[in-house]
Amino acid sequence: MTQVYHIPALADECIDGLDIKPDGTYIDLTFGGGGHSRLILSHLSEQGRLFSFDQDADAKVNLIDDERFCFVESNFRFLRGQLHLRGVEDGEVDGVLADLGVSSHHFDTAERGFSFKADSEAPLDMRMNRSAAFSAKELVNTYDAEALARVLKEYGELDTTYKIASCIVRAREQAELVTVGDLVSAVAPCTPKKDGAKFLTKLFQALRIEVNGEMEALKMALEQSLKVLRPGGRLAVISYHSLEDRLVKNFIKCGNFEGKVEKDFYGNVSSPLTAISRKAIVPTPEEVERNPRSRSAKLRVAEKN
Repeated sequence: MTQVYHIPALADECIDGLDIKPDGTYIDLTFGGGGHSRLILSHLSEQGRLFSFDQDADAKVNLIDDERFCFVESNFRFLRGQLHLRGVEDGEVDGVLADLGVSSHHFDTAERGFSFKADSEAPLDMRMNRSAAFSAKELVNTYDAEALARVLKEYGELDTTYKIASCIVRAREQAELVTVGDLVSAVAPCTPKKDGAKFLTKLFQALRIEVNGEMEALKMALEQSLKVLRPGGRLAVISYHSLEDRLVKNFIKCGNFEGKVEKDFYGNVSSPLTAISRKAIVPTPEEVERNPRSRSAKLRVAEKN
């Protein structure tokens, strides 16, 4: 049976949120399987344009044969520069969409090393861009205990992170950690019996975020989205864990990532964006049943003032 590369989450809600103008210019920051991109294209006229970003060369198997479509093989942290190279200036974009996190393809392709549920002999990789030099293998074998503990606390929101980091350091002193199974065995003394899967999910999430610099890339993409959008343009972001969602929520509400509210002379909250919905949009029970990986998805949509 052929594996589905990725099922896009909250697809209809994204299209509604973007409020697509047929002749507009749109950006899909996370092309992946191309699901969201194809939906956007279906709402564009012959004059419309779509630029879709993905740093993973694997995504090129899903390229769309359409004159209105342009694939940009790049990390979305370089959004403005890549658009400028293609003749799109600041203030000319009608909508930006980002579906953050890891695609089904990444989780299901064992040799990418994104999942502890994969083959235990899978390499410790976790690179979104396989041409990058730094992988999870380098991380777990070179970071000292303090640095490992920081990553696990900040990006995995785990408890007893120094204890976990010490387990990793002790294990690698015996032999280099090379495979997914090596890492799972290394942290076995710290893995709770009751919620082991949840613990490992957070652990792998933390390492993946650090390997790919995901939080910094997201901040850069959000700031640049604000510059490329025209007034009235829409920003739609799907996040899958609280760290991403907090950044997006703060940025929409306050125009910064700390959630620091700035007010004008009259005491009104000053923000470059206006939230379209007060709360995050989440999948229906029917969607979660069809696509279980969408269950933690949260969509936030905003309009540039």
